[in-house]
Amino acid sequence: METLEALKYPIGQFECPQTEGEALITDWIAQLETFPDRLAHLVKPLSQAQLDTPYRPGGWSVRQVVHHLADSHHNSYTRFRWALTEERPLIKVYDETQWVKLPDGDQAPIDLSLAYLKVLHAKMVLMLKGLSQEQMAMGYVHPEGNTFVSVAENIGKYVWHGNHHYAHIAKLIEREAW
Repeated sequence: METLEALKYPIGQFECPQTEGEALITDWIAQLETFPDRLAHLVKPLSQAQLDTPYRPGGWSVRQVVHHLADSHHNSYTRFRWALTEERPLIKVYDETQWVKLPDGDQAPIDLSLAYLKVLHAKMVLMLKGLSQEQMAMGYVHPEGNTFVSVAENIGKYVWHGNHHYAHIAKLIEREAW
């Protein structure tokens, strides 16, 4: 039996390397590029009942996780753009728990968010592949803790974020033998 902590963080919490070298950034961008297809391959075979199953006690359903990924990565894309076009912008946070309860996060077909992630990641990857080292060092200020997050670090955070939620779903599928 897995602990609640293991169910919440199946791949551990995000830890940014001290330096984000060019090879690591290239790998992270490649992971962002393939993520929408990996996710679709994982969730498309699931039934409606399976999609409405929480990945852990008290957690979101698979459907909600898929829609959350689209919402969160949309916000990340916006944060990248702010970081690249403004001087250390202070970003706005959003209440992801409330967002996921809205009809487009709680009831909508997952195909909407899967298609959105595919297009969003294509645009994001195109943008990120074209950035200079100087642009990778640009960033935004997150109001929780007033912390500076570079573009490079944000790439790593969103690779982790996708893999984190992918693992939630994959572990549920494994536990339930679907």
